[in-house]
Amino acid sequence: MAEVQTLPDYPRGITFEHVWAALMEDREQLKELRDSQKETERILKESQKEAAESQKELRESQKDTDRIVKEIGKRFGDFTNSFGEVVEYMVAPNLQEKFNDLGFDFQEVSTRHKVRDKRNDISFEIDIYLQNGDAAMLVEIKTELTISDINKHITRLEKMRRYADLRGDKRHFIGAVAGIVVKDEEKEYALSQGFFLIEPNGEDFTITRPDGQPKEW
Repeated sequence: MAEVQTLPDYPRGITFEHVWAALMEDREQLKELRDSQKETERILKESQKEAAESQKELRESQKDTDRIVKEIGKRFGDFTNSFGEVVEYMVAPNLQEKFNDLGFDFQEVSTRHKVRDKRNDISFEIDIYLQNGDAAMLVEIKTELTISDINKHITRLEKMRRYADLRGDKRHFIGAVAGIVVKDEEKEYALSQGFFLIEPNGEDFTITRPDGQPKEW
């Protein structure tokens, strides 16, 4: 049996919504940086047409572009790391208990669970992976949940089913999606696809059952 992962406690006084709100602010700043990069690249292309007369300007523009790209990479890395901390410290420890209250019996929980099978060309990552001897749940978490995210999670579950079949794993797999921002269209679509939906609610989060029975892969 795989070793059960022990997750550290998150600092007191910081709520789920506080952390997610900070991540949303980071995302907006990241978008601004990307827009700045596009503008700098546009200026650079225009300058290249006059390269013979403006070599000095081109060098300065290239330096600006390199600086912006470097800054975007740093901010995107910071954003990703912060997002991962939310998953690890605030969501995973509570999800196991909440889903067990709904009738499941998940005995193990892990975060950022990677599956790599080069021989069969199967590769994906699971934000939160809950499992026992009979079933496993794959949870995908996004800042703003989109239709595309839901469809990608369907593909992820199909890969999981294929990966399990190749190893004689007969367990069934269930899906769940979560987001700090979930519009009505995305919410209805996720539930119609047989997914559990996880949304923040004050200092906690709620779980909505899918339409009908949860879909199994």
